[in-house]
Amino acid sequence: MLQVNNLRMRFGGITAVNDVSFAVNKGEIVSLIGPNGAGKTTCFNMITGFLKPTEGSAAFEGKVVTGRAPHDIARLGVVRSFQKTNILKGLSVFENILTAHQRQGTLSLLATLLPGGGVRQSETRLRDSAAEIVELIGLGARMNTEAASLSCGELRLLEVGIGLGARPRLLMLDEPAAGLNSEEALKLGTILKGLVGSQIEALLLVEHNMNLVMSISDRIVVMNFGLKLAEGGPEEVRNNPEVIAAYLGSAAEH
Repeated sequence: MLQVNNLRMRFGGITAVNDVSFAVNKGEIVSLIGPNGAGKTTCFNMITGFLKPTEGSAAFEGKVVTGRAPHDIARLGVVRSFQKTNILKGLSVFENILTAHQRQGTLSLLATLLPGGGVRQSETRLRDSAAEIVELIGLGARMNTEAASLSCGELRLLEVGIGLGARPRLLMLDEPAAGLNSEEALKLGTILKGLVGSQIEALLLVEHNMNLVMSISDRIVVMNFGLKLAEGGPEEVRNNPEVIAAYLGSAAEH
């Protein structure tokens, strides 16, 4: 679904991402990992139109997306979250997810101003979809709770729900487990695994929680200092000496 080809991003004299390539196939969960400053979020930003790469490209279903506006990329079916939780705190859980459905609205301005049966059917369909997502992410009991009242773990689940509200084909999550305890991360992992093949076609995530990454990923791409260091299944990556050195430091450094 997603093909990343030789992405490179320079900021002045600093190369944040250097010749990175990887793919995400339909039905897969792929994790992008690496120490802080490895270039993971910069890759996300280039893929989703928030940065224009210095070199290289990313294509979704064969269509080049690098250099396009973020809303155009979302319209193709690639939707992302951000490291900092992005929610409308004054709205309820349900209203946040309903707002995320705006891309699904197809009615004209005239039809909205003079609502008829079609408008009511459309509103009912979107509201039913939003309620279904609230239940799916495990926040059914908090359906009408103001988002500002949610715990950190619940906010992360809500952010996943908001992404689902845009009806993506490929969902990209940037550190969805940040701030979660072990129990919350386990719950999140179960939900994410259940999404692929039912709500979305593939999942790409940047994540530092290695227990989560190892438990749900089909493949893992490891970055370090802007370079792609390794790629493979969880066990292959876990036992890779270069990956171990990047995270823990080599014996020569001690």
